[in-house]
Amino acid sequence: MDRPEQHGSSTNPRTRRGRLRLLAASGVAAMSLTAGLATPLNPAPHEAEAADGGKKTLTVAVAQSVDSLSPFLAQTLVSTSIHRLMYDFLTNYDAKDNSTVPAMATEWESSDDKLTWTYTIRSDAKWSDGEKVTAEDAAWTFNTMMEDEAAATANGSFTSNFKKVTAPGPDKLVVELKKPQATMTALDVPIVPKHVWEKVDDFSKFNNDQDFPVVGNGPFVLTEYKRDSYVKLTANKDYWRGAPKFDELVFRYYKDQDAAVAALRKGEVSFAAGSPSLTPAQANSLAKADNIKVNEGPGRRFFALAVNPGARTKDGEEFGDGHPALQDAKVREALFTAVDRETIVDRVFQGNAVEGEGYIPPRFGDYFWKPSAEQKRAYDPAKAAELLDDAGYEKNAEGKRVGKDGKPLDFRILCHATDPNDKAVGKYLQEWWGELGIGLKVDCLDNVSDPWAAGEYDLAFDGWSVNPDPDFVLGIHTCAALPNKPKESSATDNFICDKEFDKLYGQQLAEYDPAKRADLVKQMQSRLYDTGYMNVLAYPNAVEAYRTDQIKSITTMPQAAGNIYGQDGYWSWWSAVPADDDAGSEGSGGLSTGAMVGIGVAAVLVIGAGVLFGLRRRATAEDRE
Repeated sequence: MDRPEQHGSSTNPRTRRGRLRLLAASGVAAMSLTAGLATPLNPAPHEAEAADGGKKTLTVAVAQSVDSLSPFLAQTLVSTSIHRLMYDFLTNYDAKDNSTVPAMATEWESSDDKLTWTYTIRSDAKWSDGEKVTAEDAAWTFNTMMEDEAAATANGSFTSNFKKVTAPGPDKLVVELKKPQATMTALDVPIVPKHVWEKVDDFSKFNNDQDFPVVGNGPFVLTEYKRDSYVKLTANKDYWRGAPKFDELVFRYYKDQDAAVAALRKGEVSFAAGSPSLTPAQANSLAKADNIKVNEGPGRRFFALAVNPGARTKDGEEFGDGHPALQDAKVREALFTAVDRETIVDRVFQGNAVEGEGYIPPRFGDYFWKPSAEQKRAYDPAKAAELLDDAGYEKNAEGKRVGKDGKPLDFRILCHATDPNDKAVGKYLQEWWGELGIGLKVDCLDNVSDPWAAGEYDLAFDGWSVNPDPDFVLGIHTCAALPNKPKESSATDNFICDKEFDKLYGQQLAEYDPAKRADLVKQMQSRLYDTGYMNVLAYPNAVEAYRTDQIKSITTMPQAAGNIYGQDGYWSWWSAVPADDDAGSEGSGGLSTGAMVGIGVAAVLVIGAGVLFGLRRRATAEDRE
């Protein structure tokens, strides 16, 4: 459900939750930004341990901004990753194979018609202020999302099919559906404490960043926050699954990725993931450094180009200033036919990626889709030129493509200033599209969210972190995800509204048979590919690094070969063992002692249906983060 990057965000998810809209986020102390370099004014956490009672601090360098600390609004990957640490979900994903495991709910069952789901809420969990966690907290969270449009901003797609949610007892949660919903063991929604959040007046404005510590029930408690500087969390010693090994977890923001790498070299941070991955040059350099381990595995993210198809609200009100030529399918096809994905993988990602095809990365093998040979949009500049001619955009005497109105065909593309891949690919696009007679302005901004939501762009570099269940990243392309008002934050990725896609979305959501549902998801990807509003260029590997003199071991997801940052869960930071902890597990990549408590008993019973409903995913050559 992490939007995973988007503006993309991926993210799950969008990247929002998936959509990692690459913004910014973290640091441990006050900072001075000079020439794009974040310089800490106070000692790094590990340097200050003695003065702070010997606390063990794990510091993570990131290059994204927290868009909101409210789980009802947050959509960037860093934000949703933090919420996974702060709040439990009803269920979680096993770090080993992405199968469903208990979390706030210990077991669940469905009625014969699949329209009523009953969850048993664990009795051994409490909020960080001492209050007991009950089913009423979950019922209130879901009902608020159902009743308040603002509260549904980030995760409303999960509850849009809910008919009624009740808590008949402190340990029983009952969800009644309008129609069957296949995501009932993959509801990626943080559950918040009713006794705290019921006091909020306006969910559209409340960012959950004023009163600390913030009450939660996850493995960590949010204790400090300074925008575009740092986020500090403290270990929840009473967490039901067991307390984290590190006392504190700090996400420190670096606007310049090279500065983050330099901080890792000097030991000022424990971990660096880039934005969201390290560049090949950074990774190769760090691999030769002492006390640093580089982790590379299939990512859960995709890297793509998104077209503004014409920003509009749910009721059809148009806004923004997207180029009208991009509403022509032939123009979109011409642009994407003039993109050499092989060159992008080889030269930009230097082989640390897989060439993009469908919307779901190959890491999620059950849902991975490839276009047929006839359907595939292969690199063919000559064909692209013919398509533009057919669309009425011929070259003038100066070699510029112009429309019937005589205006040149010039586009703008939104670029994340913190992502070197955006900038590098932007240069190639200027070259390839320039040869077609098309102008391109690469507009790199620290904040791409505002112009994106306002529809003030032509194209954009997009990316989402996909979750084990693909529903979220598919739902952001439905008509229901469009904003209610112009320029309003919403779940939509880039204003796509296609009736055929929506029809398939509804069918997959109601399909419980894994094979049949996977087929529908592939049909959705085929439709998304053919409409040409999205062009997946690559599936980048997760490339990250950490200091072995600060971190003894840490869990990847999947455990065999996966990522550390931006997981579908909290396993990495919760399982991380300090380098000087003799009681921790040996080696890296595995769960620390006691980490498997509560994970192994995870059979997902669907009583009345007689089937095991746990969506499994396999890691392959790549994933999208």
